[in-house]
Amino acid sequence: MAALTPAALKFTVRRKPAVLVAPAAPTPRKLKRLSDIDDQEGLWLQVPFMFYRRDASTDGRDPVQVIRDAIARALVHYYPFAGRLRELEKRKLAVDCNGKGILFIEADADVGLEQFGDALHPPFPCFEELLFDVPGSSAILDSPLLLVQVTRLTCGGFVLAVSLNHTMADAPGLVRFLRAVAELARGAAALTVQPEWGREILEARNPPRPSSSFAHREYDEGVTVRVLLEDDVEVEALQRSFFFGPQEVSAIRTQLPPHLRKSSLQPSRSSRGACGSVVPWR
Repeated sequence: MAALTPAALKFTVRRKPAVLVAPAAPTPRKLKRLSDIDDQEGLWLQVPFMFYRRDASTDGRDPVQVIRDAIARALVHYYPFAGRLRELEKRKLAVDCNGKGILFIEADADVGLEQFGDALHPPFPCFEELLFDVPGSSAILDSPLLLVQVTRLTCGGFVLAVSLNHTMADAPGLVRFLRAVAELARGAAALTVQPEWGREILEARNPPRPSSSFAHREYDEGVTVRVLLEDDVEVEALQRSFFFGPQEVSAIRTQLPPHLRKSSLQPSRSSRGACGSVVPWR
């Protein structure tokens, strides 16, 4: 069947009710405070899909079951993801590592991967079907911190989609977790990289003393710096701060080659917003 444009592609997804996937083994029961950078309200992000083609070597293995089991094993190491956020003094957030688990959705779609075409990039058709927003799952406090939906396709491939509480991780942190899931799904007995928390080093002193011990020259306006270019050419550059809003991004986009104007510098389509954070586990 020929590929359709994203706007023309229509398909139906049959979802089973969302279930909780808990760690496969007992995990520590702790209260872990988020750093002063992490616990900004509204740090939610919906991560783009990952499409997988049919692999003959995996015939007979259900991707839903394989991924669900691997997530349960990965949560033994990344056990804070299985917890729930709580609010402490002065609106400070902390994760209650209670092992309740993450939300997991099993689904089937009457569409093949080839029908999406070669350019698999946002905006995806039927976004809300491939990553269903379970009612009540978007709350910051006392709500699952991850939602994973695995959707089987008629071609034998599948779609893996993730919704993340951004106070817990940024994109590199989530990728680290998903790599752990992938390693365990392929049969690894142990993770290549073990996670660490270490967020206490990013908490401000009480009372805060932001400039008492280190001069942050990166925020100084009008500072002239010398920059070494190729062929050992040295030039002077004037350092200033700039803000890029929608108008500035649109102006930059008009200067790009036509084939890049719709695939680069696109504003976020996340309904939950996005903001910078720190890598939670290194």
